[in-house]
Amino acid sequence: MNNKLKSKTVDMLFEGILKLETVEECYIFFEDLCTIHEINSMAQRLEVANLLFEGDTYTAIGDKTGASTATISRINRCLNYGDGGYNTVLERLKEKNNAD
Repeated sequence: MNNKLKSKTVDMLFEGILKLETVEECYIFFEDLCTIHEINSMAQRLEVANLLFEGDTYTAIGDKTGASTATISRINRCLNYGDGGYNTVLERLKEKNNAD
C-alpha cells in the first residue's frame, strides 16, 4: 500500500464506498463524485486488467477496449508487481460469477 495515499480523507472515501450496497447506489454516488470520463477510464482499466488476467494479448486488448499500449503495460505491471488490488477484485468477481 502506498503510504503517500493514506490519509483520513481517503479513509473516509473508501469507508463510504464500502457502505454502498447496490450497483445502482454506486452509479448514483460515483456520478456525484466523478466525471463520466473518470468513471469510464476506471472501468476501462478494470476491463483491461480482466482481459490480461484471462491471458489476452496487448493487441487484442487494445482492439477490444481502445486502451493504449502504455495503459495496458502499466496495468500489467500492477497485476504482476503491484499490491494485488486488481487481483483481489478480479478473483472475487470471478468467484461471484461462478456462484451465479
